Amino acid sequence: MDPTEELAQLLRPAGGGLFTVSTGRAAQLALQQALYGAAAPEAVEGAWRAALATIASARVAVLAIPSDCGAGLVRGAAYGPQALRQALLDADPQFRAWAARHRIVDVGDVVVIPHLLHDDMVSEAQKQSSRAALYPALPRAVRAALPVAPLSIAEEVVDRLLALNPALRLCVLGGDHSVSWPIVAAIARHRNQPWAIVHPDAHTDLLPERLGVKYCFATWAFHANDVLGRGQRLVQVGIRASRHTREHWERTLDVKQFWAEEVRGRGEAQTLDDIAAHLRAVGVRSVYFSNDIDATDAELAPSTGAAEPAGLSGDFVLALVRRLGTEFDLIGADLVEVAPPVGSAEESRRTVALGARYLRASLAALVGEDRS
Repeated sequence: MDPTEELAQLLRPAGGGLFTVSTGRAAQLALQQALYGAAAPEAVEGAWRAALATIASARVAVLAIPSDCGAGLVRGAAYGPQALRQALLDADPQFRAWAARHRIVDVGDVVVIPHLLHDDMVSEAQKQSSRAALYPALPRAVRAALPVAPLSIAEEVVDRLLALNPALRLCVLGGDHSVSWPIVAAIARHRNQPWAIVHPDAHTDLLPERLGVKYCFATWAFHANDVLGRGQRLVQVGIRASRHTREHWERTLDVKQFWAEEVRGRGEAQTLDDIAAHLRAVGVRSVYFSNDIDATDAELAPSTGAAEPAGLSGDFVLALVRRLGTEFDLIGADLVEVAPPVGSAEESRRTVALGARYLRASLAALVGEDRS
């Protein structure tokens, strides 16, 4: 298979990563028609494949991983990507034209079997069964090498995207925060120069494992920090729910943290200056932005799995991604843990609307729109 066809086997059109043939299917099709400019539902597949064919010349690829199997006690983030895309289109009817002008392509969704997380956790018998379900049109010998769990598929997809276009920037929609791990792991294989992750979050996500699980919402940052080579190139912002102190994490794992209380004490403008100065001091020019919406104060973004009070303001998070896009080479950004089913309808609306603003700002930063 050619590379584009390989991606088409691993992905689905935007919104199609959540498998349904009844409830919610009409909303998926409506989103797909709007995003890909398809005149009718039967035209979606062709329009999506035409979008995939532009990857080699694109500047940014939007990729969704609608999986919340790696979350904690509260699920719902699997519905984040579809809600965020729809909110973005609703807020800006000219979004498709803007995206086309900046060569932003929505490559669609990793297809998610909601009971699976990572191939390392799946038996060989289950892999065979799931491959037959995910890739029925492929010969058995071909599908035998393909992943089945969402984190593993995502890593494979990003590897292939960057092989097709090494300069491609990534904008990733989760899903719980475990979805950031495969993106970071794949990017690391394609970069020779030091780079950093700026990570707004209420929680550190720095456990080496949780209940014996290596990759999940609470562990991804530990493994990402190792991939970066430590050296305070993982910069966490907005921490306020931790059983250990900032000094513990910085001393034991060589990360850099700006706790939410510190941000309020220093002031937002000074904190932005401090973050930029720190990144320059550790010798990086390239940055990946991993935005957990629970870094934002719970009053502003309550529909998430682990909302926490006394968090960051929306204006600060927006200013942070714009600053990174202006002063650094922003190689990718994600937005995770937006969980529309959590809370009241008004809380969901408020959270998704703010998430859509974060998404638009991240895309603008990735294409350098804020640079003078």
